[in-house]
Amino acid sequence: MRNLIVTEFLSLDGVMEAPAWTFPYWNDEIAQFKGAETSAGEALLLGRVTYQGFATAWPQSEDDGAAYFNNARKYVVSTTLEQVEWNNSTLIKDNIVAEITKLKQQDGADLVVHGSATLAQTLMQHDLVDRYRLLVYPVVVGQGKRLFAEGSTATLKLVEAKSFGCVSSELNEEGAFSNATRAAFSNAASSTQMNHTQIIQFRGDGAYLYAASEVMPT
Repeated sequence: MRNLIVTEFLSLDGVMEAPAWTFPYWNDEIAQFKGAETSAGEALLLGRVTYQGFATAWPQSEDDGAAYFNNARKYVVSTTLEQVEWNNSTLIKDNIVAEITKLKQQDGADLVVHGSATLAQTLMQHDLVDRYRLLVYPVVVGQGKRLFAEGSTATLKLVEAKSFGCVSSELNEEGAFSNATRAAFSNAASSTQMNHTQIIQFRGDGAYLYAASEVMPT
């Protein structure tokens, strides 16, 4: 059975939309973390907007991640697209939850969601997320799409935390998302080292956050 992983850039106030605000904080350690994430051979699960953005940018790119994104198996969730032309792309148009459930039950590489806010929230509503990796930046954006919608609840357990210029934390879901995540966000917000980026991973067996969730269930 495959794991489904949601990986996102987040501001301190939970915004994930148009993360150009991450650029000033990019460094070799974050690049190494993301490089490891894109070298494990996982398949991509993408919503329409993220897919179209990637399909425009990556085929022309010479960046380190280009080979992975261009060649990886891609499953695209959209009710409006009629075809997907980027290399190795498959369209999921109907029975979305059932089709993704089938994908998870298959053997093979894990499924990774980048961006894709609406898709991520749908997956969380249906207990389909197994792990959440969040790169939390010391920026308050103020507005934009948030990964965790207002009223979302879940319980998460911290699995791992390590510092490498930024802080990497891994959490499992065990019932109360708000306490664990608010604590992580509060620590980052109150830190005197606000130049650090915080990487948070959530683990679990079906992280459930009602409306939204970037977590891994236990």
